[in-house]
Amino acid sequence: MRRTKEDAEKTRIALLASAERLFLDKGVAHTSLDQIARDAGVTRGAVYWHFQNKAHLFHEMLNQVRLPPEQMTERLTSCTQQQPMRTLYDLCIEGISALGRDEQKRRVMTILLHRCEFTDELREAEERHHAFINLFIELCEKLLESASGSLQPGVTPRLAALSLHALIVGLFSDWTRDSTLFDPEKDCAALIDPMFRGLVKDWDSTAKH
Repeated sequence: MRRTKEDAEKTRIALLASAERLFLDKGVAHTSLDQIARDAGVTRGAVYWHFQNKAHLFHEMLNQVRLPPEQMTERLTSCTQQQPMRTLYDLCIEGISALGRDEQKRRVMTILLHRCEFTDELREAEERHHAFINLFIELCEKLLESASGSLQPGVTPRLAALSLHALIVGLFSDWTRDSTLFDPEKDCAALIDPMFRGLVKDWDSTAKH
């Protein structure tokens, strides 16, 4: 039984790897499950044994590189009220610098941002992706509410959360489009700091704690 489970997991991993490779090369809309099966050296039936449809496969591919909602919730809610800004800052730095360290994350983010059209076939994946984004923004907003007194005048927790998300997505999109624009590991702090200075009063002193 253990051998069967091991073989099944190997097949699942091979299918995800083939999907990632073909999605990056052809685009998600122009890649079929038949092509993925052939590339992985398995039958179409094997694809449906592991994934309900292309949307499910695409969703599982994304899940390989992004923080699970449960872990994300824990990261953003476990800090004390004196630490929310630093927690968000560290999370932003971690997300940007990971692009330079993690080849798989770079490939999958390139697919998501530049090789994917959310057609009817991917409607379920699109809805799940939007839910993930909304959860991140909601968690950031709640965290910022606990430190709303440290925000600049006129900046609400909601606006701050939306601004941070927009910055991260913009940097992800730009770097996966042209990796010569900046070094995600060396330049991440310089890219993130100006946003926090604009959102947070006395950010330079806050960042040291």
